[in-house]
Amino acid sequence: MADDTVTEPDHTAVRVALWRAMHAQVDALPHVLEDAIGLRLADPSPGWQARPDMDPVFTSGFRAAIVARARFIEDLVAERAGLGTGQYVLLGAGLDTFAQRRADLAARLVVFEVDQPGTQAWKRQRLIDLGYGVPDWLRLVPVDFEEGASWQQEVAKAGFDAAKPAVVASTGVSMYLTREANQATLRDLATLAPGSTVAMTFLLPLDLVDERDRQGWIMSENGARSSGTPFISFFRPEEFLDLARAAGFGDVRHVSGRELNDRYFAGRTDGLRMSTGEDFLVATT
Repeated sequence: MADDTVTEPDHTAVRVALWRAMHAQVDALPHVLEDAIGLRLADPSPGWQARPDMDPVFTSGFRAAIVARARFIEDLVAERAGLGTGQYVLLGAGLDTFAQRRADLAARLVVFEVDQPGTQAWKRQRLIDLGYGVPDWLRLVPVDFEEGASWQQEVAKAGFDAAKPAVVASTGVSMYLTREANQATLRDLATLAPGSTVAMTFLLPLDLVDERDRQGWIMSENGARSSGTPFISFFRPEEFLDLARAAGFGDVRHVSGRELNDRYFAGRTDGLRMSTGEDFLVATT
C-alpha cells in the first residue's frame, strides 16, 4: 500500500515554485506568468530571496525558462480545451498552481495531478489550509513510481476516461530517466485516445546549448549529480522525435527554447531571456 504520510515536497519542486514567484517580483513587465500562489504553498523561510539558487542575475535564464515552459503548457491546454479536450494530466506536478491560478479554465476540465504519495498528501493539506480546497474537478493522484506503480492505472481509478482525448504534460522529468525508460513512457503515452496531445521536455547535449548558456548548465548538471539526482539522458531533437514516432505517435514536432524565447521574450527592454538547453516534444495521437 502506498505511503501517503504528509512529508515535504522535494527541493527541486520548491525551487521551481520560487523561481516562478520571483519572476513577478524582480523582472519587469510584461510578466510571462504570475504565480504568487506557488510561493504561498512553498512557504519558504524568511530571507529565501538571498539563497544562492535564487540569485536574480545568475539564475535569470533558468527562471525565465521555468515560467516559459509553464506558460507554453498552459497555452497548449487552453488551445486544446477550445477544441473540446476535457482532460489534463500533469505528470510530476510538484507545486504546480495552474488549477488555482487559472480556475476559470481548469474548472472546464478534469485535472489530474500525478506525483509521489507523500508530496500529494502534503499538497492536499496545504491547499486546504490556505483556503483553496480541492474541488471535484481537481484530482491529486498519488503514484509511487519507486515501487513501479502505473500512473495510468492510478489516474483511471481517479476517474480518467481512457476513451476520451487528453493533454498530458511531463516537464523536467525525462533527464532523470534512462533512454529505455523514456522509450517505455512514450509507448505508454502513444496509447492515449485519438486526438490526445503530449508535451514533454528533454535536455539537449551540451554542444547544442547556446555557448553563453553552457557554463550555467554545467553547474546545474554538477549540482544535480552532487544531490544524488544526476541527469542521465540527453537527446538531439530529431533523436527524441524518432523515439516518439517509433512509440506510435502519428504527428510529432519539436519546439525549441529559441522558439519560446521568440514567443515570450521578444522585444523586452530588460534583456530577460530563457537559457537554452531544454526543448519540447509535442506529439499527438
